[in-house]
Amino acid sequence: MLTHAEIVDALQHLLTPEQVIDDDDTLARSSVDNFRKLQNIFGVHTMRRPVAVVMAASTDDVAKVLAFADANGVNVVARTGGTATEGGLESGREPSIVLDGSRMDAIVEIDPYDMQATAQCGVPLQRLEDEVRTFGLTTGHSPQSKPIASMGGLVATRSIGQFSTLYGGIEDMVVGCEVVFPGGQVCRIKNVPRRAAGPDIRHVVIGNEGALCYLTEVTVKLFPYTPEHHTYMGWTLKSMREGFEVLREVMVAGYTPSVARLYDYEDGQLHFSHFAAPDDCIVLFMAEGNERLARATAEGIREIVAAHPSCVEVDPKLVEEWFVDLVWGPDKVAREDERIRTTRNVNRTTEISADWSSVPDIYEAAMRRIRAEVRGITLLGGHSSHSYINGTNMYFNYFYDIDCAPELENDEYYFPIIDIICEETLRFGGSIVHHHGIGKARAKWVREEYGTSFPMLQTLKDAFDPNGVMNMGTIIPVAD
Repeated sequence: MLTHAEIVDALQHLLTPEQVIDDDDTLARSSVDNFRKLQNIFGVHTMRRPVAVVMAASTDDVAKVLAFADANGVNVVARTGGTATEGGLESGREPSIVLDGSRMDAIVEIDPYDMQATAQCGVPLQRLEDEVRTFGLTTGHSPQSKPIASMGGLVATRSIGQFSTLYGGIEDMVVGCEVVFPGGQVCRIKNVPRRAAGPDIRHVVIGNEGALCYLTEVTVKLFPYTPEHHTYMGWTLKSMREGFEVLREVMVAGYTPSVARLYDYEDGQLHFSHFAAPDDCIVLFMAEGNERLARATAEGIREIVAAHPSCVEVDPKLVEEWFVDLVWGPDKVAREDERIRTTRNVNRTTEISADWSSVPDIYEAAMRRIRAEVRGITLLGGHSSHSYINGTNMYFNYFYDIDCAPELENDEYYFPIIDIICEETLRFGGSIVHHHGIGKARAKWVREEYGTSFPMLQTLKDAFDPNGVMNMGTIIPVAD
């Protein structure tokens, strides 16, 4: 095994000295992602530190670094925007490097005729969206991290956006891509609308979280952008179970609003206290797209909700005003970090998915247990934000005051809450993660999540990463 100094020296000769960063502050901040964000907020770092952060400038750079890492047993953590929330950017095994693709930030092509755009992995989603808007188009992808997340990470973590009910998740948008595997092999999956030439190998890449390969370029679909047809709708009601039923009826009827959300009363008070009573749940929709389809969608949703007399309509302008402020850019992140630093009150979220029959039971069981078993809770709520004909997701949103050292927050608070949510989700047959990725935070549950299909996942890992150098500990846990 090479020493840290030998690894740094080899990488500097392989690329350039300027591309290999190994100062103490960079390595400390690169030892965690938003899963252990308190370590960066309070400047207390206890996790394994990478040997270096390597700034790739091209696919060739990535291939060279992965070939070197594979030959020398160096663990590689793939990174672009750095917005991960589940520990996927932590170093799971030593020695490790962070391979950062944020400098690979070229928009390769925008094709308004074939309705697709190609971008390198480090292109921020917001920049791509702004560029395609000049053509009257949209990517249809709008996660809250949109201003700061990059295309490579969004695909690698199987991201989803706020308009998913209409446009789908990132897996529905990816047309083709370029990736690099351990050893430096570059593979390109060509851009076609669909093919039946065996399994869809795009899905080996989408959601692999850097545990199989490094994604260097992606082509995504584009859609017409028609903001003039956006129609906002919202209602208050008293029961989450009835709210889930409203969502279910809309989806089963075949309507595809771009936004379909349900908030319980406690989560709702964070956003809607200016019009909702303290015990109100809130169900929201937005229709968009082709004028006739948007109008029909809005009319159909109103008809379904009208059959639920307990639903009280709210002014659509209030819904529109709320939605405009949903995304999180650097300014909001900085304000939230400062709030945590000064109050020691931490806000976290965990998202799962389940069928319509199970999701109310998962929600109620997890809420009961978190309130009973976790100390310091100051707010505990939840919302559904991504629905399908056969089920929906559930976001648990919680705040707690920490009475321990910041570096112990995960063990004392966050892990116990995640464990409760995963236990109850699996008990009712749901999935422990809807779109944030497993990372390292939920990796201990992966065997129960996959059940008898886990050997298929393990076989992929063994086949594509036989020497175990790609983001070890992410998705599949490793022993310390």
